Amino acid sequence: MPEAEDVRRIALSLPDTSEKTAWNMPTFRVAGKMFATLPEEETSIAVRCPKEERDELVLAEPGKFWIAGHEAQFAWVRVRLAALEDEAELRDILADSWRQAAPPRLLDAHPRVGRPAED
Repeated sequence: MPEAEDVRRIALSLPDTSEKTAWNMPTFRVAGKMFATLPEEETSIAVRCPKEERDELVLAEPGKFWIAGHEAQFAWVRVRLAALEDEAELRDILADSWRQAAPPRLLDAHPRVGRPAED
């Protein structure tokens, strides 16, 4: 089961990522734009997710994903760390959120971030 330190290590390994405390919790930003937070005693993460996909995730796996009331109008979803299968799943989730927040110059410079390696 991934833990808060795994979130921190993976998030900070992504290009141009920094950690900043905001709202009394760790937040992770790419080029200054937030893509992940560690709320709730660091037992979950909040990540960017298009609303349509977010709603599908919550319906499909409510034990893993949920929407915090104050984030319902935004394109964010919560993920329970204890419900993740392994570190690879956490890495995929964080990388996907990073790609949604990263500016085009970083996406162009790092097109493979979070994508499976080609054989």
